[in-house]
Amino acid sequence: MNIFSSKISINVVSLRGVIGDLGRFQKGLTIDNCSSLLERAFTFKKPKIVIININSPGGSPVQSELIYNKIRELAEKNKTKVITVAEDVAASGGYMLMCSGDYLIANKSSIVGSIGVISASFGFKKLIDKLGIKRRVFTKGDRKSFLDPFEEVSKKDINKLIKVQDSIFENFKNLVLKNRKKKIKPSQVFNGEFWTGEQAKSLGLVDSNEELSVYLSKTYGKNLKIKKIEGKKSFVKNLLGSSSPSNDLVDHLFERLNESSYWSKYGL
Repeated sequence: MNIFSSKISINVVSLRGVIGDLGRFQKGLTIDNCSSLLERAFTFKKPKIVIININSPGGSPVQSELIYNKIRELAEKNKTKVITVAEDVAASGGYMLMCSGDYLIANKSSIVGSIGVISASFGFKKLIDKLGIKRRVFTKGDRKSFLDPFEEVSKKDINKLIKVQDSIFENFKNLVLKNRKKKIKPSQVFNGEFWTGEQAKSLGLVDSNEELSVYLSKTYGKNLKIKKIEGKKSFVKNLLGSSSPSNDLVDHLFERLNESSYWSKYGL
């Protein structure tokens, strides 16, 4: 008799970082670089449970949904329970990833929520006028210069942007409702606000503030076989990516600033 046959197999995977393609130097979370990692997590030793640790301030709504869909596809295909765990932050697209879980856990001090859509840009019209710069733009299609930062914003442009945001927001809300419909009050959480993990539990955004180990032991016992699944790293890529040519330093800096802007909203 195999004394280990009754052990419950659990694979653990981490999704950390801004969601989306950040550039050549900064690796964001995208469906391209997450797919193989997630597939291994759901198939290696045929786990009964997959735990996904999430630490993300959000980013691209498209990549967020693609990764969410991939997780749900693998969970249903392999008949695997998914537990999502918020680390420091699971906000905006990061919370969308949390909703891929069958059971959601957040530390009491985690930052959770921010269910909304934001668009931001700068306007330089007065600056170039002051500098005496004349800008010439030629387009085919009268909407091709939509939200041109060197022109005054028109009401038509604003109305168009609002419609785009409305569409993305509705999609986000529907995805959250698919997971949390019976546990949340939409009027309380669909406002772009974020909360601590403790507050998020009271609002129904997560199921528990317990330590993961406590929850696992209480729910599944102590006869657990836990395996951490990590992404495979290319030696060549690591070697080439270990230093940046001096003429790429500006690109590198802007990519870092762009990434930092996502985290800074949550005090990180």
